[in-house]
Amino acid sequence: MGTMIEFPAHGLTAYRADPDGQPRGAVVVIQEIWGLVDHVKDVTDRFAAQGYLAVAPDLLGHVGLTPEVGGRIFDLMMRGTEEDRLAAQPQMRAATTPARQPEFAAWAVPALRHVVDSLVDEPGVAGRVGVVGFCFGGTCAFTLAAADERLRAAVPFYGHFPENADPATIACPVLAFYGEQDHGITDGVPELESRMEEAGVDFTARVYHGVGHAFFNDTSPSKYDAEVASDAWDRTLAFFGEHLS
Repeated sequence: MGTMIEFPAHGLTAYRADPDGQPRGAVVVIQEIWGLVDHVKDVTDRFAAQGYLAVAPDLLGHVGLTPEVGGRIFDLMMRGTEEDRLAAQPQMRAATTPARQPEFAAWAVPALRHVVDSLVDEPGVAGRVGVVGFCFGGTCAFTLAAADERLRAAVPFYGHFPENADPATIACPVLAFYGEQDHGITDGVPELESRMEEAGVDFTARVYHGVGHAFFNDTSPSKYDAEVASDAWDRTLAFFGEHLS
């Protein structure tokens, strides 16, 4: 359904999926740590099928974590033997290290804002832009919401709130999803709720019991939960429907 596009000013490529007819708004879709793999493109297509102009920027491709690299490591870690998983761990660390450097963040935030630039004036969008992200992308969704007051809604899935971000700069409502068993992230939700309340942010955190990280990724049988994923998807669509209309 979609096509690859380029943002030459920032050395960024992205996957774009257009709806049939006039868009009801636009959604920036931010990938998991595996990169712009087919699952992310499929999620982008799903938003387009719901009437949104959806764009998934290939942030990690900028530092060499291409879909091919990310997909190969994902297969080893999620579908391989125990030996495969052990062998893949140093590959994963090496592939993701550049994305954890300050230089990457200094590039990524303006690049994401440039994607928003490209969407706000698209025919039919009329400034109605939201962001959704998963894992690494969930953190980026928080980052973009804190950095760009034009956003109308943000939906981070199991993402950390960035250490250097200020909740007070978030101007849009936020709906965040977590898995109860994902303790490294979920245990910090009560404190985050307090910070958001103090900053006056319209913030809702939904923690699903009995699931962990990446419960939405239907290409990962060991982590995916169909019932929870379906509920989160319905709530995401309702949230965007309310705030991007």
